[in-house]
Amino acid sequence: MDENGTYRWAPETPPQPKPQKPKPSFKRAGKTILAVLLALIVITMAGTCWYTVDDKQQAVVTTFWKVTDVVDAGIHFKLPFGIQQAHKVNTNVYQKIELGYSSSGGNAFNESESTMITGDYNIVNVDFFVEYKISDPVQYLFSSDEPELILRNLIQSQVRNVVGSSSVDAVLTDGKENIQMQVKELVTRILQEYDIGLTLVDVKIQDAEPPTAEVIEAFKAVETAKQQAETVINDAKAYQNAQIPNAQAKADKLIQNAEYLKQKRINEAVEQVAMFNAMYEEYAQNPGITKSRMYYEAISKVLPGVKLYVNTGDGGNLQTLLPLEPMTTVEGGQ
Repeated sequence: MDENGTYRWAPETPPQPKPQKPKPSFKRAGKTILAVLLALIVITMAGTCWYTVDDKQQAVVTTFWKVTDVVDAGIHFKLPFGIQQAHKVNTNVYQKIELGYSSSGGNAFNESESTMITGDYNIVNVDFFVEYKISDPVQYLFSSDEPELILRNLIQSQVRNVVGSSSVDAVLTDGKENIQMQVKELVTRILQEYDIGLTLVDVKIQDAEPPTAEVIEAFKAVETAKQQAETVINDAKAYQNAQIPNAQAKADKLIQNAEYLKQKRINEAVEQVAMFNAMYEEYAQNPGITKSRMYYEAISKVLPGVKLYVNTGDGGNLQTLLPLEPMTTVEGGQ
């Protein structure tokens, strides 16, 4: 029936088939899971196949828990899934051990480590500061379980050994440097025998003092007296150094004066020898005249102011020569 009330025939609409739900594809799901697994494997491999070593470190590489390489700073690759492992060690860093105190705890005092007995049966408190470094990363990692603890116990043992053979004066005053040197030598020698991969760099006495205030004051007085003695010695040496140049100058002056007198005497002797040789030559030429002249000169020296008359042999005609000049020829005779 249409809108005007007339019946009309219409063909029947065939029934439509119902839509069917898609069946799940197990093959596609398997591919997705595989892709995810592959992505995880790639990410894991990318994260475990490389590592970095900084400039203060070395890395010991193990393959199936066996050491296969030691590498320096840089980026390095290794096999994933724990096949290879890189153990990083700070080989270029000085590390420290504190005995008797702890700087991290506000210089906390550790009496069990610092209290020691000296060779003359006195009790002292000595604090030590030790520096060391890792010299062999392989030995450090695998030759012992706790190499730092071994080193600490070794240093404590040798410190007590050296302090126990030293006097209390040496420990508290002027023997500290020698004690430090002995401890370092002993520990270094034993470390070479143990071969735990550690090397001792330095050993220093951080502090050394008696256990009581009275003894502390007594040793401070002794130290003050020693410093005063050193001051007096230094002043004396300064005075000595100031006086030595003056004394040296005087000595040089005396030596120069002696050299001058020596040379003067030599010159005078040479002059006398020359005069003697000249007189001898005159004597050799005219012995009689030379003898007379020498006689007259001697008379003039022995009797100064006496008039000397020389008889020329011309009938009593005498001439007077005052003074009689040596080696002078008188007119009319000799």
